Amino acid sequence: MSLARSVLRAHRITRGDEHAKKVERIVRQLRAQRPGVPLSFRKRAVPHHVPKPHDKRYSDQKIDVRELDAILAIDTVALTCTAEPGVTFSDLVRETLKHGLVPLVVPELRTITVGGAVSGCSLESTSFKYGGFHDSCLSYEVIAAKGDVLECTPDNENRLVFEMMHGSFGTLGVLSKLTFRLAPAKPFVWMTYEAYATLSAYTAAIHRHYDARDVDFMDGIIHAPDHYVLSLGAFVDSAPYTSRYDWLNVYHRSTASRTEDYLRLEDYLFRYDNGVTNVHPKSALGRFFFGKLLHSDRLLRIADKLHAWLPAERPDVTLDTFIPFSKVEAFMAWYEREVGFFPLWCVPYKVPHKYEWLASEYTSLVPDELFLDLAIYGMKQPEGRNIYKEIEGALRRVNGLKTLISYNYYDPSDFWTIWNKKNYVLVKARTDPENLFRDLYSKTCRAPHGLADVPLRD
Repeated sequence: MSLARSVLRAHRITRGDEHAKKVERIVRQLRAQRPGVPLSFRKRAVPHHVPKPHDKRYSDQKIDVRELDAILAIDTVALTCTAEPGVTFSDLVRETLKHGLVPLVVPELRTITVGGAVSGCSLESTSFKYGGFHDSCLSYEVIAAKGDVLECTPDNENRLVFEMMHGSFGTLGVLSKLTFRLAPAKPFVWMTYEAYATLSAYTAAIHRHYDARDVDFMDGIIHAPDHYVLSLGAFVDSAPYTSRYDWLNVYHRSTASRTEDYLRLEDYLFRYDNGVTNVHPKSALGRFFFGKLLHSDRLLRIADKLHAWLPAERPDVTLDTFIPFSKVEAFMAWYEREVGFFPLWCVPYKVPHKYEWLASEYTSLVPDELFLDLAIYGMKQPEGRNIYKEIEGALRRVNGLKTLISYNYYDPSDFWTIWNKKNYVLVKARTDPENLFRDLYSKTCRAPHGLADVPLRD
């Protein structure tokens, strides 16, 4: 064995020993808890969900998982990375790029963590090829509520636990380690922007590039009902110039007028870090003085600290909707007529297989492999309306769904026609039988409003 290999092996063993000690400390915390007292996680990274003034998580007992923030191994032969869940994508990309590699799916904000990307269903402009970040994962280590440590893969005895961790929002146990795929990368991204005047032309172009797989990245901005922009990226080795969108310039606005652009890869991956379509500060003067300070993590930390001062009535609309591709025109016809807020972020999303966390009766009505994530960020709600609830109803009519990071108003019967209650109850009984982490409905639809949990029944 060469000296270099010996050093690398010793480094991995040391990291592995450190990780095992961290896991044991979390196990001790869990075994010391008493039933009936809800638990939330105390993390190092800022939570990337919409802060809510009455959220019960602020008064929950805490399991301290702040230590779980190390990259354990990067395998340049197998093209995989093993990391603890608290690793941010900013830190992860910085390390993988040293080897000319990048995660298959990198969410838009620098301080989203790899664990948060699994539990919160993160996606981005490679999702038309790979799906969500979870779909690039190969294995999870999960600490169950009673302290059992489970190794979970898509093909072992814990395969259902593996699949149900996607979109579980921390309700099925502590994700303590994950292994995921990497891909070769180049240092720059060449962007081209295709503009369309109609939705039908826009969706036809999306499907054309989806079928051809002729680009490395694809997302877009719907600036208005007659102005659709498709943002297409390709890896390149060199660039005649580069742009940055982390201070004065706003990326989504640039797509309205540019026909092409070049960005360093890392700048491309986090081009939305100051906000996707709701950039802060909003004015050019504000960005000049504070733009370098108010990136996504700072704003989220401020909002999280000051959550009690946030409006409880008519909160701004921040949500991602997932529309089956065949139903996009029907949904948008309703949306333009009833809501009419623009711009929207548009991310094509391939569903690699029928997700186990979605109800089979619901997904059986959707033949589509391709979905569109149409994201609404920063809309002010009109007086006397609940736009969240209206969109939930519209999504059910087209067999779409939404992520649960924001405000949710489902009643239990509607919720469990979309999310797979049978599979959830099976895994919950295995990983958290005394419901220390709340169930998914109570965690996402009740606790954020300060409401009591609803018992989870079979």
